[in-house]
Amino acid sequence: MSSEQALTGGLTPSQLADFERDGYLVIPNALPPTTVEALLAETHTLLEDFSLSDHPMTKFSTGEKSEHVGDDYFLSSGDKIRFFFEEDAFSPTGELLKPKARAINKIGHYLHALSPPFAALLDPALNPDLQGAGTSTGSVAVGHKESHPAAVARALGFKDPRCLQSMVICKQPEIGGAVPPHQDTTFLYTDPPSAVGFCHRWAPVRQRFVRAADGKSGTEFMDNAGPQFPVGEEYGEGKKGGSQDGEYVMGEVKAGSLILIHGNLLHKSERNTSQKGRIIYTFHVIEGEGTTYDERNWLQPPAEGFTKLFRG
Repeated sequence: MSSEQALTGGLTPSQLADFERDGYLVIPNALPPTTVEALLAETHTLLEDFSLSDHPMTKFSTGEKSEHVGDDYFLSSGDKIRFFFEEDAFSPTGELLKPKARAINKIGHYLHALSPPFAALLDPALNPDLQGAGTSTGSVAVGHKESHPAAVARALGFKDPRCLQSMVICKQPEIGGAVPPHQDTTFLYTDPPSAVGFCHRWAPVRQRFVRAADGKSGTEFMDNAGPQFPVGEEYGEGKKGGSQDGEYVMGEVKAGSLILIHGNLLHKSERNTSQKGRIIYTFHVIEGEGTTYDERNWLQPPAEGFTKLFRG
């Protein structure tokens, strides 16, 4: 581990500068191969074992064709593991055209609590390879601990990071749906804004991030005791930093990488028409200390509250 890595306990000063400038950061080789294998095996087990007999056949829609908003199966999934189909997995008459494991758009949204392999990714106590990450000492040991979510969150300035949703996005061969331009802060809103996406890529992929005409991403931090997030309304489409006049920058991401995505960053991904799937695992973290979680967000906390990464 480099000396500058030890200073932040998760990210180097240059990595932090890149994130603050660009609004995203790619961290190669973020997970041990054994962890990736365990998560992929769990994903394939979930896809093969879920039942169609009692499934409402809810499709996950980004809004381009139809809406799933208002569907109770989706809206009540915050503390459950549920399966959402690709829109193009069905014929015009509603017949499923693909084997069920090749028809799912995503699995969500409580994998980080209900699935032991995914829970182990967030809880160092459950994963010996990651023990010690994110501790109050502000440094981590050798290996992959510096890429552990708790260590990365501490480096970003979180005091009480909470994981509020997690999902496997399958990007199925031939029918994997596109994700249009969006900002995570708009549907996981806190006051002040604090959302950060953690995206683990298990296959090579291209991701598009917006860069405004002035060369900036539209994501800035203010000088104070720790990193702070700007007001979300300032960075919507047509506003400062979120204008469609900006240029989308293509990010090439290798398998095994972690992408951090600032909640205000406008980003999108393309439809998958290839013969290969592109499974990714993504979860979102918000600040639990000194913020107010908006009661109008579709996702509301379970009885036990959102999952803590660490405290103190």
